[in-house]
Amino acid sequence: MKSLSDKRVVFLVEDGYEDLECWYPKIRLEEEGAETVVASRSTGTRHSKHGYPIEATQAPDEIDLSSVDGVVIPGGTGSPDKLRRSSEVAEFVRKVNETGGIVAIICHAGWVPISAGILSGRRVTGYQAIKDDLINAGAEYLDEPLVRDDNLISSRHPGDLPEFARGIIEALSSR
Repeated sequence: MKSLSDKRVVFLVEDGYEDLECWYPKIRLEEEGAETVVASRSTGTRHSKHGYPIEATQAPDEIDLSSVDGVVIPGGTGSPDKLRRSSEVAEFVRKVNETGGIVAIICHAGWVPISAGILSGRRVTGYQAIKDDLINAGAEYLDEPLVRDDNLISSRHPGDLPEFARGIIEALSSR
């Protein structure tokens, strides 16, 4: 039996998402038995930075929060920048956090929980270019491959993906 067969994780993407930061944890979670759902501001094909499209099948406001164990937000400057402008996305991330669901961010994805207002007083990492944004949102920035603060999991860049995926799997396993 797979360790995460009873878990459901939503991936939030928009055009310009960083390919590896989406596909690596998505595939790893599926290998562990988790159900993954791709969501965006609207349904349809989303195009990555490097040419790997992904199909968004739901918008965040269409997802039953009681069925969600976590949300993963890949980086790439384009995707998080678009996602953070959506009140529906911010509300979804805020509610997942409030219910104790995993909120996993990597690279520039820290912009989304900043807009959701959930980083104040939290320990977090992210791409160096958004360090000041994270600090100004009230977070304590740590330059480490993986930072876990309760249900918040964060990594800096694609080079941290092994740690990021393991951190998500461990957090979901203990939920």
